Amino acid sequence: MEDQEELTIKLAEYKSEHAALNEMLERLMESNQPINLLQVQQLKKKKLWLKDMIQKMKSALIDDIIA
Repeated sequence: MEDQEELTIKLAEYKSEHAALNEMLERLMESNQPINLLQVQQLKKKKLWLKDMIQKMKSALIDDIIA
């Protein structure tokens, strides 16, 4: 039961961080400032990693509920 609560909390944190990165990337792309492509690439990789982790956690939570 405690593991499920920890997963739920971590899932919410990852979702929040993913949304923040998404917003940051949108602002970077819309700005008239020069874009640091390396920074954008790193942010996109982190966002993709978070998306993968969110999917894994959702699967783990569903598996826990079914079991």
